Amino acid sequence: MTHPATDSKMVKSIGASGQISLGKEFAGRQVLIESPAKGVWIIRTATITPDHEPWPEKEKVQPGLKKGRTGKAPSPDQRSRKTSQA
Repeated sequence: MTHPATDSKMVKSIGASGQISLGKEFAGRQVLIESPAKGVWIIRTATITPDHEPWPEKEKVQPGLKKGRTGKAPSPDQRSRKTSQA
């Protein structure tokens, strides 16, 4: 789910239980909340990868990531260059 970049400001009230509603469009999403100073919050939507799922550093995931970035798998000579440099 992607949202267009907007430069909007809004006033929200924090409820008695400490909750704030960001709107139905963000329902069920995970967010990263940073507090660079007292009373300042930066809230960003985030995609969190659980510990039991593969991370990009894993060898078997790397070829899929490269294919996804370029639209094609690495050529045999690209793979051999990487292994000879290691």
